[in-house]
Amino acid sequence: MSNWVEVLNEYSTKDLEQRKVWYSPVVEAYDRARPRYPEALIQRVVEVAQLSPESRILEVGCGSGVATVDFARLGYAIDAVEPNLEFCRLAQQNCAAYPQVNIIPQTFEEWQVESGKYQIVLAANAWHWIASDIKYVKASEALQNNGALVLLWNMSLEPSREVHQVLDEVYQQIAPSIAPQYEGKDTQEEILQGLGKLIGDSGLFEAPVTETITCDRVYEVDRYLELLSSYSPYIALDAPTREALFSGLRSAIDQQFEGKIQLFNLSAYQIARKR
Repeated sequence: MSNWVEVLNEYSTKDLEQRKVWYSPVVEAYDRARPRYPEALIQRVVEVAQLSPESRILEVGCGSGVATVDFARLGYAIDAVEPNLEFCRLAQQNCAAYPQVNIIPQTFEEWQVESGKYQIVLAANAWHWIASDIKYVKASEALQNNGALVLLWNMSLEPSREVHQVLDEVYQQIAPSIAPQYEGKDTQEEILQGLGKLIGDSGLFEAPVTETITCDRVYEVDRYLELLSSYSPYIALDAPTREALFSGLRSAIDQQFEGKIQLFNLSAYQIARKR
């Protein structure tokens, strides 16, 4: 089993009550620092999924509403299921201008399926939190006969290999257990292919159509550390280690890269028709 599959399984096997509060300490940082999805990617989803003005969307794990807003501003009615109450509050705030958005404070596992109601089931960097023996079954049941599962992914934001090597020295000194492996475009595409295979292997959906957009983003050091703080490995660190790590990363970025770094990642969609 490849490492990324093991990592995904770690998320989906967490206790439901733990999942409900996992991001609570960092919801504001998550909303400020997590990358948005390119507008061109959202437009392609609309086209490929063949959404009509009347289409209704079920979103699984909306978080602070990053993708919810993208689709709400296009006029779509959305039922968004989110287990974290702090995220629900923030999502309601971010979607206040869109009365057609309904934030539901529940886990997808506990949510009562409304059969055949939705044109698409959407998950934006959240699908890996749901157990495989539940998510495909419930998504299929919620969809209309011509409906589709739509997964959005912002893959890991990472610096150039040269910058990564500099920052890795800090990790090895302070928190080697969470030192990120350098991926690059080829590895991120490989991971996406594997994620797509899992969808087809469910037996409930066709093999997905996948499209990627290459993104380059510049993060000032404060925003970069805020971004890291919103990721699970850093949430799980004890506070003294996390503070020491961030202090070391800040010093390296300030001294060697003038307080900012350029980051790369792939943004992607995967659209799989219901069988």
